[in-house]
Amino acid sequence: MAITSLDSEASAVRPRLRISEIFHSIQGEADSVGWPTVFVRLTGCPLRCTWCDTAYAFEGGGWRALDEILAEVGGYGARHVCVTGGEPLAQKRCLDLLAQLCDAGYEVSLETSGALDISQVDPRVRRVMDLKAPGSGESARNLLSNIGHLNARDQVKIVLADRADYEWAVMTLREHDLAARCTLLFSPVYGQLEPRALAEWILQDRLPVRLQIQLHKYLWGEAPGR
Repeated sequence: MAITSLDSEASAVRPRLRISEIFHSIQGEADSVGWPTVFVRLTGCPLRCTWCDTAYAFEGGGWRALDEILAEVGGYGARHVCVTGGEPLAQKRCLDLLAQLCDAGYEVSLETSGALDISQVDPRVRRVMDLKAPGSGESARNLLSNIGHLNARDQVKIVLADRADYEWAVMTLREHDLAARCTLLFSPVYGQLEPRALAEWILQDRLPVRLQIQLHKYLWGEAPGR
């Protein structure tokens, strides 16, 4: 069959993603906390959490071919790569990027809101999935079917703004037996809920969860790109 000019043009299009930023920093969250990490932040998010600290990634950015992204990531010489957002799974090509990063030998993590299906993510990726507490304003967006796809490599993160969020989180972890599936991370909203208070609640209730603070914010504050 003859190849038309349109077929030829389509075959030459390189897969690409809209990227907000790529930067090298210290991982401040999840089970790879403390490791030098390359962050690939994708543009766009369908949620609007009240405490969001990356609203600048909702729009803008620029289109980058996947091979260009991998080349820039490789230039930092780090073993760990975190694909984040925004909501990275809002761009379908994110799945291709995750697989290619794994193929290249990186330790890859994905930070996702939990509002979009995670079932097609490469199984080599560590999925850090949010469950949105009521204080986020987006708890109705939790896609609870995602819980069935979680495994021991994954982590569920719940960001808590106050005691009401904490009570909701305790109810949720018990209702879905989350501790039997994966690591649970309770994280206070920076500057709003005192980490010490959250630590005391966890100890009082003897919860099987990890207290998480955002290490990068204690190092650099709320500067973008950190």
